[in-house]
Amino acid sequence: MTYQGVLSKMQTEFGNPIQYYLVFENSFLNMNQLLNKEIEIKFEGHQCLNCTKKKKIYRQGFCYDCFYASPAVGDWIMKPELSTAHLGIADRDLDYEQKAQLQPHIVYLALSSEVKVGVTRKTQMPTRWIDQGASQAISIVEVPNRYLAGITEVALKNHFTDKTNWRKMLQNDIVDLDLIAEKLKVQTLLPAEVQEYFHLEKNDLYQLDYPVLTYPKKVSSLSLDKTLHFQGKLVGIKGQYLIFEDGTVFNIRSFEGYVVSINI
Repeated sequence: MTYQGVLSKMQTEFGNPIQYYLVFENSFLNMNQLLNKEIEIKFEGHQCLNCTKKKKIYRQGFCYDCFYASPAVGDWIMKPELSTAHLGIADRDLDYEQKAQLQPHIVYLALSSEVKVGVTRKTQMPTRWIDQGASQAISIVEVPNRYLAGITEVALKNHFTDKTNWRKMLQNDIVDLDLIAEKLKVQTLLPAEVQEYFHLEKNDLYQLDYPVLTYPKKVSSLSLDKTLHFQGKLVGIKGQYLIFEDGTVFNIRSFEGYVVSINI
């Protein structure tokens, strides 16, 4: 059976294990049901996730023109400390940015390889943690806008990484640390304007369980720019990665906007 469509990040459903769905315009795949099965992936072309034109993808599923014009990929997305909507100052589109930035945000610690600090909108819990392949996560503070979350993350970057080691994450090579204890250490590190949002009693620790049959000892990344056709047995899904029996891993997020056909 063949499915065809434009890749976008897999939709997820929190559960034991997490459920993954690859959603196309007219169909979808529950990827968990494909575990231990041979699947074939073929590159068919490009389609910008923003303008839908069949143009080469530049970054994050967007063509070059859309990447530098759309408010959905402004610098404040990757660097929350650059947010200015709370000041009434636009980056690209103030209305869009106010809706996105002026809502509750969480600064968190997650365990995906080592302890990582990050920022997400409250509505994205626990999706954000699933997307990065975290095995555990805990919120540090809940603040009313993206700017406050950003300056908190910047302060904590001196003590924690803000990147996931994707190889270690996929090999399940994870440090064994107590995230609740780590949270207790950070209160004195928070910016003064964020101190009031720190609450010790909010120690809800998320445990995340991924549908992985076997973890690879070595990983090699599949690129649709170099390999136009790939076939292999799916043995796991973690973060936004498909893990195959031969150690090949495919990051769906890296190839958003690529048109593929998937044969099962």
